[in-house]
Formats: sequence, C-alpha cells, structure tokens
Amino acid sequence: MLKIDTEIEVRYYETDQMGVVHHSNYIRYFEVARTLSMKKVGIPYDEMERKGVAMPIVSVSCDYKRPALFGDTILVTTILDQLPTVKIYYRYEIHNQKGELLATGTTVLAFIDALTKRPKRAPQYLIDILKSHFE
Repeated sequence: MLKIDTEIEVRYYETDQMGVVHHSNYIRYFEVARTLSMKKVGIPYDEMERKGVAMPIVSVSCDYKRPALFGDTILVTTILDQLPTVKIYYRYEIHNQKGELLATGTTVLAFIDALTKRPKRAPQYLIDILKSHFE
C-alpha cells in the first residue's frame, strides 16, 4: 500500500454563499492530490506524457460525509492498494484540520499510448518506482 498526504486550503471561489465547498470541487481535490502524489514519488505526469503515455480517467466516485468550508485546510490522502496493470486504481480520503472525515472517493485511470490512443500496460519504470514506495 502507498499513502501520500496533500494539504489544500479551501479557496473562496470553491464555495457557495454559505461558505460550503461545491460538490464538484472534491473531484478537483482528488486530481490535485493524485498529480502531486505522483510527482512526490518521482513520476510527474508531464514526464510520462513526454514518454508517450497518457492516463485518462475512466471512472470517478465521491461519497460526501460532511462539508468542507471556506478557510478549511483539508488533507487529501491518496491511496494505492495495488500496483497498476492496464489501469491504476486510486482511493482518497479527505479530512479537515480537526481530523473529521469529509469525503471518500475513487478514480480509475487507464494507460493508453498518447499517439494511437490505444490501451497499453503500465510502463515498467512506473511499476518499479511505485513498488519501491509500497509498504
């Protein structure tokens, strides 16, 4: 298992008039945390794309537990339970600064050839780097 935490401050424009984060922003928080997590372990998305690998989202889900509010600093935990094959499965937990669980979610991304747009297996260098960070 691989777990990486990312802190994000809730910005005013992400909220409604009551200061509550709009539901669509949780998916954005997942994306920010996922891309920063990959960068933290040494696999920046832009580098993968230069090597001809694209990773489109094929599935996303979010379960809302309680609202994030303007001014909160949220902690998004990105979790990989298994090494990728032709897809990579991420889980997320979002907590506020009090440690309260705000949301959980998942994303599934496929590996495709950036030129042909055809499915492919996860590159071996990605698997090797992720494996070195697994607990």
